[in-house]
Amino acid sequence: MCLTDTQFEHAVIPVWIEGPLGFGLLLSCRIVQAFQLYFIFAKRRLPPMRSHVCLPLFLLPWFAGAAFIHVKQPLNNHCHMAAQWVIPVVSFHTLYIATLVAFTGAIRHIEFRFNELRDLWRGIVLSASSIGVWIAAYVLNEIHEEIAWLQVVSRFLLLVTSSILVLAFFSISSSQPLLSQISLRRREPLKYETMGQALGIPDSGLLMQREPSQAIDPDEPLDKLLLNKRFRQSFMAFADSCLAGESVHFHDDVHELGKIPVNDSVRRIYMARDIIDKYITAGAPMEVNISYRCRQDILMTSNLAHPDLFNNALNELLQLMKMNLAKDYWSSTFFLKFKEEASMRSDAHEMEPMTGWNFSPRLSGVRGADDPFHQEYLTKDSDHSSGNTDAT
Repeated sequence: MCLTDTQFEHAVIPVWIEGPLGFGLLLSCRIVQAFQLYFIFAKRRLPPMRSHVCLPLFLLPWFAGAAFIHVKQPLNNHCHMAAQWVIPVVSFHTLYIATLVAFTGAIRHIEFRFNELRDLWRGIVLSASSIGVWIAAYVLNEIHEEIAWLQVVSRFLLLVTSSILVLAFFSISSSQPLLSQISLRRREPLKYETMGQALGIPDSGLLMQREPSQAIDPDEPLDKLLLNKRFRQSFMAFADSCLAGESVHFHDDVHELGKIPVNDSVRRIYMARDIIDKYITAGAPMEVNISYRCRQDILMTSNLAHPDLFNNALNELLQLMKMNLAKDYWSSTFFLKFKEEASMRSDAHEMEPMTGWNFSPRLSGVRGADDPFHQEYLTKDSDHSSGNTDAT
């Protein structure tokens, strides 16, 4: 007995769910991820194709195969495929797993920071296990066609292994490893706001409260002034208020990149890739205004870990900042506030050796009325703490 057209239409729906919309889609995502990691960390250059272009190419054979099965109608009255169809289908699944194994094996020597390699190996094991369960269920269906409950159980196993488990597993991480570390692990108390913090770059994004204050001379070159973190943050706040902060943020991230040793290529590549995605690529969230040639030199680089990768872009942006932002900054309230805070910190450092006073209320041995400088020099945090002490 052959299937009617309506019955066949319902029977081939799982082919699309298991193939291009299920197992094939998710396995292709893993291959694209391994493909990108291979080029970025093994070849040290950007992939020749973006993920939104590469993924449809890997998915195309799955759509073609599902459409072929839909047209040829190879199912019998028990909704089973004959052996001449099963062997090519299993071989096709195995080919994609082998491709994933090949890319993963090529990057197995890389010391990744965010467990990308472990996730890829888990994907390989789960995918191979799913195919094993699929073959076992098919064999049981062929041998025991008369046992109804076995048919139901085997089909349920096929559904679980080809769709639900694979979907649950592959949805754990995305093609951006760091993004998954930051956004998906919500149960962890530690949050990373920048790539520098995630990579453990010293003092990344932090401003030490007791960092010594340095005098700022407006006549000094801007690139030298921007090495001062307090000045850089003040200048960045001014640039953000003018809706032109991309250049200063770029300078800050490149400065953080310079803190990574040249021989630590993996961390340098992580940071460089983050800078490229954030500032260099067309349509980036904070795309900077640099020349086409400079942009292409970065995008087409043969070594993402090169210490001078962003030097030309940095020089171009420094010239723009000198002509635009710097002139307005010196007459802005941001600079006046910066000078005032620098003067207060300088006075505080001068008083500290004379009085032995420590501005941290937890470390100070002088409290309340016994402290002659209590009203004048306490910081806001100290005022809050002393308020609690008085209340007690």
